Amino acid sequence: MLPTLSIGSFVLQTPGLALLAGVYLAMALIEKDAARLKLNKEHVYNMVFWGLVIGVVGARLAYAARYFSVYLQTPLSLFALNPQTLSPVDGALIGLLAAMVYGWRKALPLRPTLDALTAGLAAFMIAMGLAHLLSGDAFGAPTRLPWGIELWGEVRHPTQVYEIILAVAIFVAVRRWPMGHKGNGLNFLLFVALSAAARLFLEAFRGDSLIWGDGWRAAQVISLGILMAALWLMGRWRNPSPSSESHYEN
Repeated sequence: MLPTLSIGSFVLQTPGLALLAGVYLAMALIEKDAARLKLNKEHVYNMVFWGLVIGVVGARLAYAARYFSVYLQTPLSLFALNPQTLSPVDGALIGLLAAMVYGWRKALPLRPTLDALTAGLAAFMIAMGLAHLLSGDAFGAPTRLPWGIELWGEVRHPTQVYEIILAVAIFVAVRRWPMGHKGNGLNFLLFVALSAAARLFLEAFRGDSLIWGDGWRAAQVISLGILMAALWLMGRWRNPSPSSESHYEN
């Protein structure tokens, strides 16, 4: 684990650097695929950009709202470059809503736009796994297997490494063997289904899972629901009726 990197008097958050590199690569791939699918690449780029910006701001504000008294005493902490002080779920929902509104306002066709996002999202998931490895987050359960890693006082499953390997495999799958015809949205659904299946698998080895009720892992339950929804949509989108073609239209 290498959560920080000191360069002179500067201390850099390495997980944040990994995520920034992932965003840069993702944006480059999205812009390239938008042009390949004959979309307005400026609109697609701006949709992602504003979704990210508003999502990050929303994630920080949502986190600050939970610890309002702390931020009231030190308001400048709102501007700290620390990814640990974000609320990822809230930020993702806010950013997704912002991107959807932008896409609707610009009348971007839904399915080609989703396919344009696919490779970039898959690349970002690799960076996410690397960020987890650097920070020690998303750690594994204790194990006696020979490839276990020492972390937080115990030998654990290297779930961050598993995450990176699976993310690379998913990226290769959606990039080299895309599903469906160009721009019909099936490649995006393939990415969603594979990512949900990967999380379903990974969660069995995690040591920090949120548990619901009598031992149900929350992430596995949610991933299973997403996987089933993605597979159902694949069947619907594989042979769509002419009236089912969706657009962001105003």
